[in-house]
Amino acid sequence: MINDIVEWAKEFFVSFGEIGLFIVAFAESSVFPIPPDIILIALALLNPNLSLYYSLIASIGSVLGGIGGYYIGMKGGRRIAKRIFKERLLNKVDEYFNEYGTWTVFIAAFSPIPYKVFTIGAGIARFNLKRFIIASVIGRSARFVAEGIIIMFWGKEILDFALTNFELITITVTAAIIGYIIIKKFRSSK
Repeated sequence: MINDIVEWAKEFFVSFGEIGLFIVAFAESSVFPIPPDIILIALALLNPNLSLYYSLIASIGSVLGGIGGYYIGMKGGRRIAKRIFKERLLNKVDEYFNEYGTWTVFIAAFSPIPYKVFTIGAGIARFNLKRFIIASVIGRSARFVAEGIIIMFWGKEILDFALTNFELITITVTAAIIGYIIIKKFRSSK
């Protein structure tokens, strides 16, 4: 069932080219469940010379959608979150975003973690918008440009390898970033 929905979405949005890619990238960053990677990869495989162009469109759409998600969280998210979670937990989330927010947004933007959860969460926590945008631009661009470069230079075979191992690759990068944060925190506390 889910695979049918994903396949339908891919066929539907690919038929609109870069506009379809932008729409999916924008919507996925705040509400839509289909990742833009599916559309980006399909379009890039159709025309590998435009892979970086498609990567740029996905990055821009995703970051703008992330800003939309941020404002959803900022304007109404806390009120809804208070109905679901205790105030103490929300205060912990605020503290967490204040301390690790930039890294959290970057990791969510780069990895298969649902980015939309963190765009809305950043708004709920009233995380610094400028830092949110910078982390989003770097994380989303790194993800989509990496996909575009892989397709442009190595085609479908290496893409299949990267997609098969994407979670392992992103977990490794995430672990390295977390390790860096821990070492930095440990050194600064001395």
